[in-house]
Amino acid sequence: MATVELRFSPLPEHVRTARLVAAAVARRAGVDEAVLDEVRLAVGEACSRAVGLHQSSGLTAPVRVALIEEEKQFSIEVGDEAPRAAVVEQASAGGGAGEPEADGEDDMGLAVISGLVDDVEVTADESGGLIRMSWPTTPDTEEPPG
Repeated sequence: MATVELRFSPLPEHVRTARLVAAAVARRAGVDEAVLDEVRLAVGEACSRAVGLHQSSGLTAPVRVALIEEEKQFSIEVGDEAPRAAVVEQASAGGGAGEPEADGEDDMGLAVISGLVDDVEVTADESGGLIRMSWPTTPDTEEPPG
């Protein structure tokens, strides 16, 4: 399992960089080319949401992004440090993820993410929140081991 970690100041201009890095790592991990735009968009939404939560809470702590390459899937975790009441939501393509106390803009971002990603988990508590998104990967067929 390989992991790439990003940490960036909660400023909107850094979201684009996170999207570009996520797409590059997803491509290397074996995520289907047809899905890379969805990866970029979902990461952009999750990072923009984290930046907004940090800014509205007056936090200067960095937004955390972990790009996790596993055997048959690629996962991205976007974490923030904005305190909220404990929440755990599972989302699927047919369902929505949301936090009961979230405002409309926050709900919209989570709805966009759950529409783009089949496997999403949103958690939040007094120490911050985490959005975990996963996509299947195709086996590496470039070179056989040996």
